[in-house]
Formats: sequence, C-alpha cells, structure tokens
Amino acid sequence: MDSESGFFDLQVNGYAGIDFNQDALTADDLHAVCERLSADGVAGILATIVTEHVDKMVHRLKNLVALREQDPLAQKLITGIHIEGPFLNETAGYRGAHPEDAIRPAEPDAMERLLDAAGGLARLVTLAPERDAGLKVTRIVAERGITVSAGHCNPSLDELEAAIDAGLTMFTHLGNGCPMQMHRHDNIIQKALSLCDRLWLCFIADGAHVAFPALGNYLRAAGLDRCVVVTDAIAPASLGPGRYTLGRWDLVIGPDLVARAPDGSHLIGAVVTMRQSVANLVERVGLSREDALLLTVTNPRRSLEPAG
Repeated sequence: MDSESGFFDLQVNGYAGIDFNQDALTADDLHAVCERLSADGVAGILATIVTEHVDKMVHRLKNLVALREQDPLAQKLITGIHIEGPFLNETAGYRGAHPEDAIRPAEPDAMERLLDAAGGLARLVTLAPERDAGLKVTRIVAERGITVSAGHCNPSLDELEAAIDAGLTMFTHLGNGCPMQMHRHDNIIQKALSLCDRLWLCFIADGAHVAFPALGNYLRAAGLDRCVVVTDAIAPASLGPGRYTLGRWDLVIGPDLVARAPDGSHLIGAVVTMRQSVANLVERVGLSREDALLLTVTNPRRSLEPAG
C-alpha cells in the first residue's frame, strides 16, 4: 500500500503511549503518534475525543486542532476528528468505559460547542439515538455534512429507523457498547444488522471485542460492502503487555493483547493495530487479503462520503 491507499482508521483514541484525550497533549506527543502510525502502514485517521464533561472535551478538541495546525505530518495523517459522546446511553453495559457522570442527553447548544471547538475538522459523531430528543442533534450534525453514528445505545427499532431518516448513517463498533448478556433475539446487534442496507457497520477485529466466529457471521449477514473495521486504539496500542494508566482508568494488557480493567470485569478500548486486524481477518475469519483491505483501506474512506 502506498501513502494514498494505506489503512484508514475511523477510531483512534491514542497510540504508541500517547492519549489524544489527555489535557496536556503536546506538539511532540502528536508528532510522535503520527510517525508511529505512519510507520505501521496507516495513511489516515480520525482522532477520537471521548466522553468527558463538555468543558473538558472542548479544551481537548481545541488543543488537538491547534497542535495539528503546527505539524504538516499531523495535518496529513489526522484527516478529521471523531467525537464519541457524551450523548450516550448511561446504563451499565451500554456506556462501556465512558464515565457515567459525564454522560448526558443530547442537547443542541452543547453539540454546537463541541463542533465549534473541532474547528471544522469534525467528520464523525457517535451518539445514542434514544438520548436525542426529537433527533434535533442528529439533524444538526447531518446537515453540516458530518457523519452521524449510533453507538453505546439501545434504541428501539422504530427509534433507530427514525434516526436514519434524520441523517444517521453508521453504527459504531457493533457488538460492543452493549451488555454481555441481552435478550437473545430482541437486541441492538440484531436491530442494526436488520438495517444494514441503510447503515455502515463498524467492527473491532481483535477477537475479544467480537469473537472471531461471531465477527464472521456479522460480516456475512451485512455484506462486506457495508462494513468497516476500526481499531478503537488507545494509548498503549503497539506497546505490548503491561499495566497502564489511561485517563480515569487503570488497565492491564495481557499476553493476548487485550486491554481490560484490573479486575477483568470489562474491556477498555483496544490495542490491536490495523496490520494485526488484517492478519486476524485473513487468518481467523477466513477473508481474502483483498477483502480485508476493503474493510480497512477502502470502506472507511467511502463511509464518510456524503450520500449520493
């Protein structure tokens, strides 16, 4: 792959020891992340800012935008920003590792503050449709040409369909951001799969967030042309096993290269790389390399294009 066709990752929270969500992110930090991503075959990412109190998210967005403006490599690699939260479902299981005290219902003024802080770089917003009263925020974001994705959510089928009618076009890391135990048929995974002709479905291909047999089933059910693989990478991605501190979380990365809370109770982001994702798709899911690259190179770019 050349620089124009390298991996494109819609969800990178951090990498190589650097967290995009730290308050004290520096120019050196940002450059180091971009150098490492580029060396690992990544040609473009959406830097992901996740749920915190809105004032903190605004600060982090503004800082990231300002640092990117100073660095040609960062401008080339960070093609946009993914705002994940804070308008999510706060229920245990659905909120995942997002802090409950910072989660809030969607509200237009707060969304406008976040979009303004992103300085025109917002390309993707993840929210819970059932927390967006009247789907006002979904419409605001979609009307700006920014992709709206459902995630960390549990809408009814009617609510999800209404959100799609209002401009939602994607589902964030399907199979995650939901409880380990749900109704075996009437659940958010099945609802999203049933609407795969109208949604881009994103998956994490590390075998922990979605077991490989299930991932294969989901890809076959949806069809590869509507699917995207993301890493959801956090700062320890590419560093290997160990104990790390990330924002509010202490976490442990074991020999299986999966990031978990110290008590093992839940996952905290991912540390899989795009190269490893492709290897997993080929060796563990049974895809051809061409199809694996469709999910990691071509479709991520296509998924952000305006609907024609």
